Amino acid sequence: MDLGDRISVKRDGTCYEGVIMPSRREGYVVIKLNNGYNIGLDAAKSKIQLVQKRQESPAVHKDRPLQKKEGLPQVSILSTGGTIASKVDYRTGAVTSQFSASEIISAIPELEEIANYRSRVIYQILSENMRAEYWIKLANSVAEEINEGARGVIITHGTDTMMYTAAALSFMLKTPVPVVIVGSQRSSDRPSSDASMNAVCAATVAISDIAEVSIVMHGTTSDGYCSIHRGTRVRKMHTSRRDAFQSINQQPLGKVDYLTRKIETFEAYRHRGEVDLEVAANLEPKCALVKYTPGSSPEILNYYIDRSYRGIVLEGTGLGHVASDWIAGIKRATEEGIPVVVTSQCLRGRICDLVYDTGRDMLAAGAIQGEDMLPEVALVKLMWLLANRPDELRSLMRKPLSGEISYSTPITV
Repeated sequence: MDLGDRISVKRDGTCYEGVIMPSRREGYVVIKLNNGYNIGLDAAKSKIQLVQKRQESPAVHKDRPLQKKEGLPQVSILSTGGTIASKVDYRTGAVTSQFSASEIISAIPELEEIANYRSRVIYQILSENMRAEYWIKLANSVAEEINEGARGVIITHGTDTMMYTAAALSFMLKTPVPVVIVGSQRSSDRPSSDASMNAVCAATVAISDIAEVSIVMHGTTSDGYCSIHRGTRVRKMHTSRRDAFQSINQQPLGKVDYLTRKIETFEAYRHRGEVDLEVAANLEPKCALVKYTPGSSPEILNYYIDRSYRGIVLEGTGLGHVASDWIAGIKRATEEGIPVVVTSQCLRGRICDLVYDTGRDMLAAGAIQGEDMLPEVALVKLMWLLANRPDELRSLMRKPLSGEISYSTPITV
């Protein structure tokens, strides 16, 4: 029997059925169960029978020509990889990024009821490999699709760094059409995959009136609806749950009912065609996000200053504090022209460095308050301002440019 074959394994009166996966332990057989999880069993103590030889699924593994339907809007799908564009590699047992955008459409026939599609593979990577230059290329690719008539753009993306990409695109693009980032927590070949529902809901938002950069993902663990999160207000809050993404310090922009495909909105948003396309696809990559911990050395700041970093975001405690022995480092950075933006390790609420003496000393040393921005959003915004509007950086860091700051934070989110 070979990798990918379906087998049944009987052990201690229980029968397990699944697909053979690679095993690193000699004498053990590992199978992927129908629920998507793996189990390893001692082969010598088990009765193993072949159920079916490995077969390729043409619906998933082959491209087929996309049929255009009259009367449907044109949507572009840009693939960057990630779990939604992944499947199990039976040589290694790992999930790898392999599907093209057109393969995703072929695997989810419901998508062709919503729009006509043009697909391009921009990258084929897992999202931990994202970097500033990739965001720049992606922003320019989105702009190209809009200029060529796309009524909406969908970006398939890995979930682990999706919120960074969403923030980057939110600052680099002022878009007249929806730009929707979507992914999945579980690969498309798993029975528990969330890929299909997320993709259908993303396509529904892509032809809607919500002309912003958003992330569309499961709103609950069940298959009821997807939430529409503003690109500068969202955080992945769980490693594996299907409803891992939540809006922070703001309600989601809305939700999409999976069955009816109706959209209900909760927040004000930019409407389709309200602005002309503007692209400012420049970022300063040499910025750092530094998490303060009790007792950590102030030499951490000097490390980045000495290596000519252009900007620093501090993730401080509660209201946005660091130890008093860090203040000299903040002052040195700002005197050398390196802006230091302070955010909080608390996800909800906003910082205020006027309450305690430490905070006042930080402000006197030149620190910039990050208001109620998420630390990763503050980092990307700092990268964008350094590359595009450095002379206005101190004032603009504290003003909302893409919905990343609110002047009052609701207590209910």
